[in-house]
Amino acid sequence: MEKEAKTKMEIHEKMASLCSRSEHCSQDIRRKIIASGLDNDSADEIIEKLKEDIFIDDKRYIASYIDEKIKINKWGKVKIRYYLRMKGLDSSLIENGIDKIDEESYHELLVTILKEKARTVRKKNRYEKMGQVIRFAQNRGFESELIHRYLNEII
Repeated sequence: MEKEAKTKMEIHEKMASLCSRSEHCSQDIRRKIIASGLDNDSADEIIEKLKEDIFIDDKRYIASYIDEKIKINKWGKVKIRYYLRMKGLDSSLIENGIDKIDEESYHELLVTILKEKARTVRKKNRYEKMGQVIRFAQNRGFESELIHRYLNEII
């Protein structure tokens, strides 16, 4: 029993150290704890302690994830929402985070991406070119409605 407590304490310290270096969500930490050999109940205890000590905060994680994916990877809301759901995060937290995206800068990002892609497409036919640009923007996770709204201005 004492060895298990020591192990639980060691894993807690390791996870706290990990969370202090970079942002992690509770599901990522849960997977790491279980992979280290503890059961679900112990994982829950460690995660609750980490949340109390403010090492883990899913709202903060979602906000930083969204910010990073928009600024660095230039992803759209659809793709961001999908990947956050794949991490097992609460849908209401995800939607609150998505709602906080600045719409003006989001639209500017989409227009910039569309212009850059339209310049690189070598198709002569206007519809083939539009199709290729639309697929590219959709793969980046932008909404079809927005793509079509701004595409006519660009091509």
